[in-house]
Amino acid sequence: MTTTPEDPRGPLGREGEVRAAELLARAGYAIVARNVRAGGVELDLVAARGDLAVFVEVKTRRGRRHGAPAEAVDARKRGRLVRGAAAWLAAQPRRYGRARFDLVTCEVDGDAWRLEHWPAAFDAGDV
Repeated sequence: MTTTPEDPRGPLGREGEVRAAELLARAGYAIVARNVRAGGVELDLVAARGDLAVFVEVKTRRGRRHGAPAEAVDARKRGRLVRGAAAWLAAQPRRYGRARFDLVTCEVDGDAWRLEHWPAAFDAGDV
């Protein structure tokens, strides 16, 4: 049996997703799904507020050596998220009247975390 070492970024990314979910919950969103796969795409968080479904991409970085977290959500990534969101919505018994794509960026400096919520970071027409 062959094992592969865990990606060292995994725990950091998971911690970012936990913190992002807490941030959104404090802002009045209900977290309805975490790390769900739909349409061959992993959706980090799906939140809701009333009839609004919010698909949240979480990007966590320790430093800016590879750029700012928001820069990682390029046109290709946005297209995948739109495809995943459409598949997720189609599979839901509850019908949402609106959908939105948000971004939560998490930057870590030592033990200090800085989170920023970007509501409506992009829309399906942007892809």
